[in-house]
Amino acid sequence: MTEPATPYIAAKTTPMESRVALRARIPGWGVDLDPKDRPSFPREQPGIQTGAHWKFPDRQPEAQPRERSIEHAMLTPAFGTSAPLKGASGAIRRYAYRRYSEGRAAHWLLLIAADRVDAWESHLKSFATLRPDNPITETGVGSEFSGNGLKSRAGKRVDVNHAWMDPVIVAGPWVLAGLGAAAVLRALRSRR
Repeated sequence: MTEPATPYIAAKTTPMESRVALRARIPGWGVDLDPKDRPSFPREQPGIQTGAHWKFPDRQPEAQPRERSIEHAMLTPAFGTSAPLKGASGAIRRYAYRRYSEGRAAHWLLLIAADRVDAWESHLKSFATLRPDNPITETGVGSEFSGNGLKSRAGKRVDVNHAWMDPVIVAGPWVLAGLGAAAVLRALRSRR
């Protein structure tokens, strides 16, 4: 591994990038340049002995490129890979990290959209297995008919105001997918 450009160590030997270069590389950089806007400014004193004695640890190898914010030049020495990127959702996540700063709403909205796409990819993938997703049991509909579920909905619960939307939000996509599949099958049969 090569030495990182900006290691996270106290005694950094590489000079800081110029303000112009940072502003060009990171959208929105420089909002706290004025010392009056920085709460830590009066206490920033270089050369203070902190008592921390450590060397930069060996870096974990990257088996595949990891997503990282454009604010950071490198990953931390150790990082997790519990859910590697895959499919269309992975492409959306890569785009969010490559294109937008973490300070932009577009970054987070793309990550939320990627989660939804990942859920649909997983639903579609489950149909190729012996145990496909079962929306009736997995959404908790069965609990409405046991354990006082329906009666509790008529009480003074906070979520009563939007409870009418729950079936539409939960079952709506499944109904639309079923209607779409039926339309496709009908179109295929009419071509025969």
